[in-house]
Amino acid sequence: MEFSSFLTSLGTSFIIFIILMLLFTWLSAKRGNAVVYYPNRILKGLEPWEGGLKTRNPLAWIREALSSTEQDIINLSGIDTAVYFVFLGTVLGILVLSGVVLLLVLLPTASTDDEVKKNAKSTTSKGTFNDLDKLSMANIEERSPRLWAFLIAVYWVSLVAYVLSWKAYKRVSALRATALMSPEVKPEQFAVLVRDLPDVTPGQTRKEQVDSYFKSIYPDTFYRSLVVTNNKKVDKIWAELEGYRKKLARTEAIYEESIRKGNSEGKRPTNKTGFLGLCGKQVDSIEYYNEKIKKMTQKLEAEQKVTLREKQLGAALVFFTDRVTAALAAQSLHAQMVDKWTVTDAPEPRQLIWTNLTIKFFVRIVRQYMVYVLVFLTIVFYMIPIGFISAITTLENLRKLLPFLKPIVDQVQIKTVLEAYLPQLALIIFLALLPMFLLFLSKIEGIPSGSHVIRAASGKYFYFSVLNVFIGVTIGGTLFDTLKSVEEEPNSLVPLLAKSLPGNATFFITFVALKFFVGYGLELSRIVPLIIYHLRRKYLCKSEAEIREAWFPGDISYATRVPSDMLIITIVLCYSVIAPVIIPFGVLYFALGWLVLRNQALKVYVPSYESYGRMWPHMHTRIMGALLLYQVTMLGYFGVIQFYYTPILIPAPILSLLFYYVCRRKFYNAFCHTALEVASQELKETPNMELIFRSYIPPSLIPEKQEDEQFEGALSRVSRTGTFV
Repeated sequence: MEFSSFLTSLGTSFIIFIILMLLFTWLSAKRGNAVVYYPNRILKGLEPWEGGLKTRNPLAWIREALSSTEQDIINLSGIDTAVYFVFLGTVLGILVLSGVVLLLVLLPTASTDDEVKKNAKSTTSKGTFNDLDKLSMANIEERSPRLWAFLIAVYWVSLVAYVLSWKAYKRVSALRATALMSPEVKPEQFAVLVRDLPDVTPGQTRKEQVDSYFKSIYPDTFYRSLVVTNNKKVDKIWAELEGYRKKLARTEAIYEESIRKGNSEGKRPTNKTGFLGLCGKQVDSIEYYNEKIKKMTQKLEAEQKVTLREKQLGAALVFFTDRVTAALAAQSLHAQMVDKWTVTDAPEPRQLIWTNLTIKFFVRIVRQYMVYVLVFLTIVFYMIPIGFISAITTLENLRKLLPFLKPIVDQVQIKTVLEAYLPQLALIIFLALLPMFLLFLSKIEGIPSGSHVIRAASGKYFYFSVLNVFIGVTIGGTLFDTLKSVEEEPNSLVPLLAKSLPGNATFFITFVALKFFVGYGLELSRIVPLIIYHLRRKYLCKSEAEIREAWFPGDISYATRVPSDMLIITIVLCYSVIAPVIIPFGVLYFALGWLVLRNQALKVYVPSYESYGRMWPHMHTRIMGALLLYQVTMLGYFGVIQFYYTPILIPAPILSLLFYYVCRRKFYNAFCHTALEVASQELKETPNMELIFRSYIPPSLIPEKQEDEQFEGALSRVSRTGTFV
């Protein structure tokens, strides 16, 4: 495929994005679709269309995204989302400032040499994209003085990354501190999570053990404890009860609809009581479900009593009357043995993974290492099918394997697009199968909070993506093409791999282009969620709760989105000096991503948790990892092309490691714990400790009647200060 065909493919992707953007403008202006395109604003009681529906035009969303402030993002989507945009802005800044120099200096330097012409066999794009080869280091003669420009460029990119990531770390630290100093009452700031409780002494309950221990250490500020219980049975009963309540709401909605259709008395729904409602006695559904709810409520209350008093386990949540004490307790060593009385910051109530709280200290360590081994094996063995996909998803191989496709793929327009995007599309689809598995592995480590699970899964997905996509595709694609040469001369493997790097840039350019043009086009247009919503509403949804469930958007999905972004920055950095033409594509990816996701954060996604920027240290670590891989790649590449001054690059990775160490020492602790100077800020009102306590009671243990004394078993027996009751 020639360079003109390559441009045609990019043009096709751009046209697809424009079509999807226009489709978004048309569909989002229809009132019936507002819950799909503006759910965040609707849930917060705001008007879906800023300035009114009549003011809408195809570019209105761009103006609104550009004019929005960081405070707008925080108000509508929280600190974590604002931190994500700091990340996007930082990476975009790195690529723009790097590209200004690299494109202006390196492209003329490469294009005015003629190494490709001198040695036609050295063309690095497997006989294609020769015009792009002339814009890369492949067109520079070995040991040429021109290589000095490329060597200096390595340090320029590194310097830009250091400066901007340092500023970003300071900015995120300030955002986190400001949020934690807020005068608003946040329940998690008054609680700590206590795990690894020692055995209870005879004649003492688990609750009495926890209460007496913390009352003796914090006599003035200890408020109450909530011991974690075995909720398996009560959760099952509660889920069954909630199921009957949903069925009742649905049945009542059907009955009301029958009245609206003209029958003054309406037609009361009926159902059979047997297996799956297919057999058994025919009964009035409304009466039947009401009776079931009454019986299940009594059963739930009885099981709640048993659970709260007889199924207490070895973990607890402890509450204090001020947030300084809670912050101090979370950072203090409470027992001489590391596996006893482990105290950490309490997550938000909605984040707690209750089944993980009682996993013992050494069991957590064993699980963690077992998961690491599983992830390693997954990375290694996943590389085999990814390499296989890279090999077979070429047009020629598909024509051989599936001859019936020849009449279709031989058409010029289709052939052009498939040649450019088929391997990349297959790779994206294959990678989409992985995230749920990594989330499952992270959860079984024993991590106590949902946001921590997402951070752990994000890290695993990043390493997987880099090793399998960036390194795996680079090595795999080269080995398939050079296997015969390697067999004849095994010592030529390393030089062959190094010299193949510029050629693989064409694969990754189309990979990045597909991600931002088609990926962000689908993100903005929300075609799939829109179709699913209307199908569910027309054929499945009856009650208001079911309709809301059909359009509720969920959150921004950091577990997959952040690793995907990190893969792109890794690819673009590693090829930024070798083939600078990739930089504009990286800039487009992050600029378009910033714009589209800004719109989605302001109008669509609803955060499922708030960790006050805890994701940022992980983002920074991955940025530094990408930078380190870039520097090592360049060091190896310069060495292979035999540039005499290659050792000048040796300090670069050392500087990156040193920079990362300094950042971690300076900033990281404030993300692990709440600084006391932050926690000591005054609140605008005295916290209601009873509400704070009850916000942590699992839904299945919340009493139907809040004043019911039977739930005193969930409360501490230590007397409480009257001010906070």
